[in-house]
Amino acid sequence: MSAFLDSQAAVFASRKPARHPRVLAWRETALAQALRVGFPHNKLERWKYAPLRALAGKNFAESQAVAAISVALPPAPRLVFVDGRYDAARSDPRGAEALIIGTLAEALAGDDERAVAVLGREFSDAEAPFAALNTALAEDGLLIEVPESAVLDAPLHLVFIHSEGDTGSSYLRHKIECREHSRATVIEHHLGGGNGVGNDLWHVHVKPGAHLRHLRVQNSGSKHTAFSRCDAAIAGDAEYTRLDIDTGCHYQRLELNLALQGRNALARSGGVLWSVGSGTLDARLSARHQAPDTACELLWRGLAEDKGKVHFYGGITIDAGADGSNAALSNKNLLLGANAQITTQPALEIHADEVKAAHGATVGQLDATALFYLRTRGVPEAEALALLTRAFYAEALAIIDDATLRETLKSFLPARLVQDGVA
Repeated sequence: MSAFLDSQAAVFASRKPARHPRVLAWRETALAQALRVGFPHNKLERWKYAPLRALAGKNFAESQAVAAISVALPPAPRLVFVDGRYDAARSDPRGAEALIIGTLAEALAGDDERAVAVLGREFSDAEAPFAALNTALAEDGLLIEVPESAVLDAPLHLVFIHSEGDTGSSYLRHKIECREHSRATVIEHHLGGGNGVGNDLWHVHVKPGAHLRHLRVQNSGSKHTAFSRCDAAIAGDAEYTRLDIDTGCHYQRLELNLALQGRNALARSGGVLWSVGSGTLDARLSARHQAPDTACELLWRGLAEDKGKVHFYGGITIDAGADGSNAALSNKNLLLGANAQITTQPALEIHADEVKAAHGATVGQLDATALFYLRTRGVPEAEALALLTRAFYAEALAIIDDATLRETLKSFLPARLVQDGVA
């Protein structure tokens, strides 16, 4: 047992019993699993590089929303959460009338048990304790449905603010379901600071013929600890395009699981992990081809400066029967400081015939020859370094090929990532 798990069990015990008996059973089972499995440690392969010893010894009460925040909010449509709770006053859903939008808090207070079925998901012991803790403790989150053939013209902004005064733990459970032949874009933005711990888990379902673009930007400050998991199921002829940009956190654990479940399903995932100071960014990516003629393109870039650390695992599995699949993973990494650290582990497992699959990973420094060339052409050293760095990660950002959307994204990015021709 750890102080962290003990404190989360205390949070659970302090709450009123769930309204629905099934929800209470799910929560009790999940908490028991988390406590039985225990806090992860570095001898476990999945957590080999995670600096969690200090976290294991800390106590966290439940986060309390702080009203006094000063954050520039994006235009409508937007949905805002502050310290783990939906903030209706700061939200503005105008422009998203085509969608069916609810919150987990509303569903838990209602009479329809089907609305809270998102909490019924079971996880293996290897995935505990954080996924299990989310089931046990999540009290809010977004439940979004894009109806059949609906098209959302403007991006839906999902803003998650971690206030400077937050020193507690918060859990959010989300679901986005794009029905047949629908199209939508969501921009998920995490920002703020504080010494708190955030744990969010997303269920994404992209039905046949639907297209979903999901952009996530995380810049939560050098003191925040965050665990984020997304499980996406992509049906036949559907497309899920995802961009993850992580630029700040004490420790950020991202788990992205892509399941290509129908013929001609397509998943495109780009990522930029840029760790500065003494922060650690830890990403674990998995793509599973479960049907014939599916395709995935995984293009991730890592950068570490100062004493920053970046850890990346990228796994592709092509199941038996998924003939004709096409899978590609590229993870290139750039060391920008003498004390920075980067590890990368690509993995490929094939059980089908007539497939195309490739994966590669590199760790290095900026090309000295290219830097010398720019200097000889009169480019100042600082500008030359910036040009080469931008060129390095631009390929991952380019997975979003809509110029208007890329321009919108600029307002969400940290200053060092906002450059003409890149974002």
